[in-house]
Amino acid sequence: MPLDLDDTIVALASPPGPALRGIVRVSGVETAAVVAKLFRPDVESADWRSTKLPRRFMGQLDLASVMVPVPAALMYWPTRRSYTGQPMAEFHLSGSVPLVEATLEHLCENGARLARRGEFTMRAFLSGRIDLLQAEAVIEVIEATDHDELQKALSQLGGRITSRLRQLRIDLIALLGDLEAGLDFVEEDIEFITKSDIAVRLEAALVLLNELADVSATRLPAGYRRRVVLAGLPNAGKSTLFNSLIEKHLAIVSPIAGTTRDYLTATLRLDSMEVELIDTAGWEDAADLIMKRAQELRAEQVSASDLVVWCTAADLSGDAGDEDARLQQLAMQRCPTMLKILTRCDLDGDETKSGDKTSSLRISAASGDGIELLRTTLRQQLSGTQSARSELLGTTAVRCRDSLHRTIQSLAQAKLATTELRGDELIAVEIRQALQELSVILGEVYTDDILDHIFSNFCIGK
Repeated sequence: MPLDLDDTIVALASPPGPALRGIVRVSGVETAAVVAKLFRPDVESADWRSTKLPRRFMGQLDLASVMVPVPAALMYWPTRRSYTGQPMAEFHLSGSVPLVEATLEHLCENGARLARRGEFTMRAFLSGRIDLLQAEAVIEVIEATDHDELQKALSQLGGRITSRLRQLRIDLIALLGDLEAGLDFVEEDIEFITKSDIAVRLEAALVLLNELADVSATRLPAGYRRRVVLAGLPNAGKSTLFNSLIEKHLAIVSPIAGTTRDYLTATLRLDSMEVELIDTAGWEDAADLIMKRAQELRAEQVSASDLVVWCTAADLSGDAGDEDARLQQLAMQRCPTMLKILTRCDLDGDETKSGDKTSSLRISAASGDGIELLRTTLRQQLSGTQSARSELLGTTAVRCRDSLHRTIQSLAQAKLATTELRGDELIAVEIRQALQELSVILGEVYTDDILDHIFSNFCIGK
């Protein structure tokens, strides 16, 4: 993407398609001149070009391809304190697709050009209005699929992580200054900072960076759907429950054990959260090659899940010890969280069998009893799983992961040199390298390739 900030750019800033309101955004040094060719202000807004503060002006758009003037509001930022760091304007008009397209066309005919993907946000970054971590958070805000993802994106957009890393950078610069001051007076035998003080300050930096590095490895990307796997012994009511939760008859239901040989997936909506629900084959020993493959597929789905719902039939007539053995096998796999429920409770006439029922959710997919409670429990469990993960966004984590590890490595080497009482100049070299990597994370050092990779994922008009 050419880094040309002199062009005046324009794009649709509201979602495409018909709507009550359409927003057309303009940014660039010639914004006022381009806008003035189309905008006819009302009497009270006649002095809009002389304003020194961001303001809203009412008027009309004169579009040659439209027979009548189009009512519109102009939002105008006259100085570099706009989002992009340039004079910027927005037209708010009817969301009629022909009107919006005509506005874009006439703005381009009068000196603007269509913006590329992410060009508004890229200008905000290049002008210093936001840093690279905040720029990456913009697309995560747009693509957030639930409240938790949105809150994490807004936190990064608001600069929460940036402020912590910038403070760390300031602390390391101060530490480097103390070390280099001592090097300037090495012949006078003046000690500006002790080795123990250096070690303490390096350890504090390592604690913060290790936290970010650990959680960045498990940070979910934007748009990720949590995966919930239904597991249990054959004929435990998993497929019936699957159909009941998604309110569709996708899974084949039969009283014959072992009907499900493959896994089946569907989207389950829990309020604002979309979940991938997976029905798997019953947990049993493989009697043939087909069943063996079914068990392998089930194991793959369990390993990739965020939550396993273990279904126990309330009318279980077999050996309960068999289920205990299967649960032990499950515990040996990667299974982040498990929720035990009792299914087929409408067929249970004896509440003393099939284990401890007071500690499990009692579900009857046939009658619908307990389904809403199960939905609520799933929502709570999955929200807890997500909130425990990183505050570092997925796209940021991918870009920063190597730099984080190199920063940690440099500071660990500096700490080792400190404890082994090596020269301050060796410690200073490692700290300088750590500062360089922190600058990469914060976006103070970047290449055109990095910017292309980040902003090419944006939509037009952002």
